[in-house]
Amino acid sequence: MVKITAAEVNKLRQTTGAGMMDCKNALVEAEGDFDLAIEILRKKGQKVAAKRADRDSSEGAAIAKVNADNTTGVIISLNCETDFVAKNDTFVALANDLADLALNFDTKEEFLNADYKGNSVQDKLTEQTGVIGEKIEIGGFSKLSAPFVGSYIHAGNKIATLVGLSAAVEGADVAAKDVAMQAAAMNPVALNEEGVDQSIIDKEIEIAKDQLRQEGKPEAMLDNIAKGKLNRFFKDNTLVNQDFIKDSKQSVAQYVKSVDSKLEVTGFKRVALG
Repeated sequence: MVKITAAEVNKLRQTTGAGMMDCKNALVEAEGDFDLAIEILRKKGQKVAAKRADRDSSEGAAIAKVNADNTTGVIISLNCETDFVAKNDTFVALANDLADLALNFDTKEEFLNADYKGNSVQDKLTEQTGVIGEKIEIGGFSKLSAPFVGSYIHAGNKIATLVGLSAAVEGADVAAKDVAMQAAAMNPVALNEEGVDQSIIDKEIEIAKDQLRQEGKPEAMLDNIAKGKLNRFFKDNTLVNQDFIKDSKQSVAQYVKSVDSKLEVTGFKRVALG
């Protein structure tokens, strides 16, 4: 039997995050072969993943990252099953590591196949499923590019947002963060009226008409009144038209223009857990 040293066990633990006994048992089974021991741990993760494939993984950490010149941002959510795991420092550190890596890729598929410390991201997730004993997966993956991109992560890593601005003017960093906080808090359905899906518009008009009929309004008046209600929906539910949460006397669009008269919000992304 090959003698397994504490240093070898610790090295495997540092590499994989697995528990001391799991690492020791894997090294014993692999007869001291480090790479084979990693493979044994991964196969254990695959077995756990298969057993927990139908589990709900609605907890986790939503992390937003922006590149050095503030022109591209990404949000990922590293999902798990329980809030206990979601709050674990090692889990949150992994989520941050993966978010840094995700900045380099345009799609979730490319990211999952990307190299992470010698293995793919997907293999790392499978490995961690075995280590933690819960379903671990990438839930959200959203990317945004603009002349200036800012981000916000709500306390507890449950909501992360990105906001794009039309120019990197003085004060853009504060404005972008303020609007990103707005998007986190108010959960707009779109950037502006043009971005609202037609199916949502049709549904809102129908709801408004049903309410008006119940109030006894004449059928001939329904279209005009419903349009007024739709405009109210746009004001409440599109980012640039919402009342700015830090000063309800102005809209988000007006707030941004107070920073610079030509400044506009060009886009946003929002990923939420739970």
